[in-house]
Amino acid sequence: MTRARSVVVLVAVAAFLLASCAAGPNPAVDAGQDPAGFWLGLWQGIISPVTFVISLFTDDVNIYEVRNNGNWYDFGFILGVSVAFSGAGAGGGSASRGRRG
Repeated sequence: MTRARSVVVLVAVAAFLLASCAAGPNPAVDAGQDPAGFWLGLWQGIISPVTFVISLFTDDVNIYEVRNNGNWYDFGFILGVSVAFSGAGAGGGSASRGRRG
């Protein structure tokens, strides 16, 4: 196999693997009487580290609410996850140490 053909095959395999991870449509959007919205998404994003650990040991707890109102829930969830994993406490200390020295 020539080098150019190997590169083409490698790129095709990588594109196939990335495409297989793409998200599909959620048929449960706006399903039910009261789908989860922005505020519930924000809260569930903030508590996602704890929820993840609990979800490993029980089938009754999920990290992400499937029955949501769509983009606003997603925005709140991602915002909450960024708050949970931001490391804001450590960031302030490193900035003040940089100014002293």
